[in-house]
Amino acid sequence: MFIERPPGIFRLTVPGGFFRGRAARGEKFVYLTFDDGPIPEVTPWVLDVLDRYGIKATFFMVGDNVRRNPDLYAEVLRRGHSVGNHTMHHVKGSTMTCRHYLRDVAEAAAHIDSDLFRPPHGWLRPRQTIGLRNHFRIVMFDLVTRDYSKKLNADDVVRKVRNCARPGSVIVFHDSLKSWPRLQEALPRALDWLIEQGYQFRIIERWQKQSR
Repeated sequence: MFIERPPGIFRLTVPGGFFRGRAARGEKFVYLTFDDGPIPEVTPWVLDVLDRYGIKATFFMVGDNVRRNPDLYAEVLRRGHSVGNHTMHHVKGSTMTCRHYLRDVAEAAAHIDSDLFRPPHGWLRPRQTIGLRNHFRIVMFDLVTRDYSKKLNADDVVRKVRNCARPGSVIVFHDSLKSWPRLQEALPRALDWLIEQGYQFRIIERWQKQSR
């Protein structure tokens, strides 16, 4: 449960991070997000599924994937979704100096027009948070589906959505090859369940909506 829904003490490690939206009494909405794309093997399928449901999502993209697939990046935007920075090389903050980490983020920003940022693996050092938060809205998560885990199957992923989704949840899926064996079954089933429960879907807004 620590991974699927991070506890309050973990949320304190990223001051100002956006973990969950505020829902009024009786209001039911979630933020659907996808990490690690865009890649031609998975992202187009995700876009088609979202189109069928009429849902808009937020894609946190790896800069090097955008560099290699610029048309796919443009297609995500054309279909009305929001995008965010997920570093250039999917680097982990705990293994890098602040200077090198921020340099990797800046490299990705040259390819991704957004002031939204999500750290790969969900970890940031305090100095990295400080260095980022004046330039980016740091988006974390309230529910990690763990669709990337080989130890789980599609039933497990859907069960995590059922057990952990709540009003305002920022839900993380992955448009990646690691997630694909579970995603192709779990995503439609999870969306069906969320809709049956009365949830609506929102994208995560940028601080500055105009392009740089």
